[in-house]
Amino acid sequence: MKYGYTIFYVDDVSVTIDFYERAFGFNRKFVTPEGDYGELLSGETTIAFASIELGRSNFKRGFKKINKSDQPVGIEMVFVTEQIDKDFEIAVHAGAVVYEPIVEKSWGQKVGYLIDINGGLIEICTPVKG
Repeated sequence: MKYGYTIFYVDDVSVTIDFYERAFGFNRKFVTPEGDYGELLSGETTIAFASIELGRSNFKRGFKKINKSDQPVGIEMVFVTEQIDKDFEIAVHAGAVVYEPIVEKSWGQKVGYLIDINGGLIEICTPVKG
């Protein structure tokens, strides 16, 4: 078995895909003609977005929607970069909101946290030197 996808259910798949392209430099793999599902080229594990309506059709018991509240849901996507300051600033310029500014951890790694346009938590960090 291998980890294949992370899917986030969002209000607008196309707007979200566009944001991730501008904010984090990913390229779209595709968006369905209906606009209810899309994927990013993000390496071995696919980052995907699906519409709230598609989620409702998949989950008869429902689900809690990600939203922009005072505190994000306790799960994050982590993007690793050697140029954290530049990439953090690009993401903020594209519409991400700073949740925690970049700090250097005691082990030497730099880490900062953003909120995406849907309310999702994003960590941007340098690689762990080991």
